[in-house]
Amino acid sequence: ENTGLAPWHGPKKEGFFRYFVVRKSFKTNQLLFNLVTTSHELAQFDLNKFASFLVEQLGDRVAGLLHTINDEIGDRTLATSGDINLIYGEEKIVEELLGLNFEISMKSFFQTNPKSAEKLYSKVISYALDKKETIDNNVVLDLFCGTGTIGQILASKSENAQIVGVDIVESAIENAKENATRNNIEGVQFYAADVGKFLVEHPEYAGKIKTIILDPARAGVAPKTMKKIINLGADRMVYVSCNPATQARDTELLSEAGYSIKKFSLVDQFPHTSHIETVVLFEKGVQE
Repeated sequence: ENTGLAPWHGPKKEGFFRYFVVRKSFKTNQLLFNLVTTSHELAQFDLNKFASFLVEQLGDRVAGLLHTINDEIGDRTLATSGDINLIYGEEKIVEELLGLNFEISMKSFFQTNPKSAEKLYSKVISYALDKKETIDNNVVLDLFCGTGTIGQILASKSENAQIVGVDIVESAIENAKENATRNNIEGVQFYAADVGKFLVEHPEYAGKIKTIILDPARAGVAPKTMKKIINLGADRMVYVSCNPATQARDTELLSEAGYSIKKFSLVDQFPHTSHIETVVLFEKGVQE
């Protein structure tokens, strides 16, 4: 109000302020901010003064302030093109999950409810370790791994497992590698790549994988990619989903390939909303 600059108006395609994104660490209580604006009238807004205002209000809880320019017509927080710049402090915060520390950047996907995420990941790890002999001394593929949380937790609770994490978001993979070093986790490798292309480029995994972790975005696993995953011939898959509809679609492909549901759980990470997380353990040839 004091700036005299208007918020973004989608239908009119005009305005300056678009979003103010806040990420909180429950471990440190610090806050990471991202102010998203258009480039129009940017010269009239003092970003450093805004950073000082945040520090005046919140003190050392302010870990950092980033600024993203989004001139796209589409209503997206992070533009597919444009600039994101650090204005003040640090670009990342640290969160703790099940005893491990994870560094999070503004671009990286990370569960927005960490305390509830611990319950979700505990269920995933429980399913994965349901047959621990398929994890210990074996290669486990962690596909759509994000910042590598599940893979690192699994590695910390197994013996000599080799975790291979793959995700298309480069910043998430950078975080995953840094987090593995931070947590002194050995036996993990992370690749920034499209999962389908990665599997084509690494045929050496076919027939040698016993357990696969899947944690895709809301769109689920693309059918062509799912077929590549099925062709690996894994005995077991633990599939985490934030969209039961697309998971049901993918379940049909898995069922046709000889996989059956052995266990499943629902985790309500966002009470009083329609959103639900599902965890399903598939095993080949198992009929329950």
